Amino acid sequence: MNNHYVRTLVSAFAVSAMLAGAAASLVAQTAADNTKTNTRDRAAGAVTADQQKETATDRDLTQKIRKSLVADKSLSTYAHNVKVVAQGGVVTLKGPVRSEQEKQTVEAKAVAVAGAGHVTNQLSIAPPKSSKPSKS
Repeated sequence: MNNHYVRTLVSAFAVSAMLAGAAASLVAQTAADNTKTNTRDRAAGAVTADQQKETATDRDLTQKIRKSLVADKSLSTYAHNVKVVAQGGVVTLKGPVRSEQEKQTVEAKAVAVAGAGHVTNQLSIAPPKSSKPSKS
């Protein structure tokens, strides 16, 4: 056989194997089940991020609160990623955090920026991480 043909064939098989491996790892991942959260967010009157107005004041509030949360390295990734939605100067906090203390800390940071009486805390406490069973 021609060496060029063999190299091309081997390269094609190698690429196919890599793509098959990548596809298999994507299929093996379990999708997050946040059906209950999605149902809650579809309820009439529920505040969602797409409702945030594009006013400079609301964007500024959201940005300052987000920076304050991310700058606090003692907070969990959950707390760093809570939803911060500002509408007409009123801020709504949504999403899971790791503890009641963290919930209070996130709210306090939002109140420090938006002012007392301008923050609605809809944060929830995430269930503890499940530990993997040990292999015996």
